[in-house]
Amino acid sequence: MNEDLNATITAKTLKLKDLLAYQGDAVVSRTLVDKEAGTVTAFAFDSGQGLSEHTAPYDALVIVVDGEVEIEISGESFHLREGEMIIMPANKPHALKAITKFKMILIMIRAK
Repeated sequence: MNEDLNATITAKTLKLKDLLAYQGDAVVSRTLVDKEAGTVTAFAFDSGQGLSEHTAPYDALVIVVDGEVEIEISGESFHLREGEMIIMPANKPHALKAITKFKMILIMIRAK
């Protein structure tokens, strides 16, 4: 599911944990904001699911909404839990793996 809320919501209160449902053995995403300046995307990962190592040309802020995740940035490992966040710097290799079922908000800021 990859739905752009910009087209349907002008102002509405949303519960972060309810933005997405977990799906077995899957990673689910939902675009909340997609603008030239950046994006905001909600993700739900089943336990054991993850994203392989990659880089992005923009800084990214990960906010853990539910569960636990192991995030590796430039070879350094970080264990995050609900309510914690981390900045993944632009052009630094990073990967993540869900320790438990886990939900996050990913904010990508595009620099000029």
